[in-house]
Amino acid sequence: MWLIWLGVVLIVLKLLEISVFATLSWWWITVPFVLAFLWFELVERRLGMDKKKAFDEIDKIKKLRIQRALDANKARRRR
Repeated sequence: MWLIWLGVVLIVLKLLEISVFATLSWWWITVPFVLAFLWFELVERRLGMDKKKAFDEIDKIKKLRIQRALDANKARRRR
């Protein structure tokens, strides 16, 4: 994610023509975006990080659903 933020900062610096960035080629500005694309499309998938995030989200929802069911069951017993 920091690569995307770096790319945005470089674009802003280039457009505002600040210091060295005014003469910097647009090819150098796009490098962080290309690296971010490669990371999210290749490396993250190879390491299984995208699936791990999805499984963590499913587990979180499952635990919340179980907790709600237990709370509802306790409320019914109190009546």
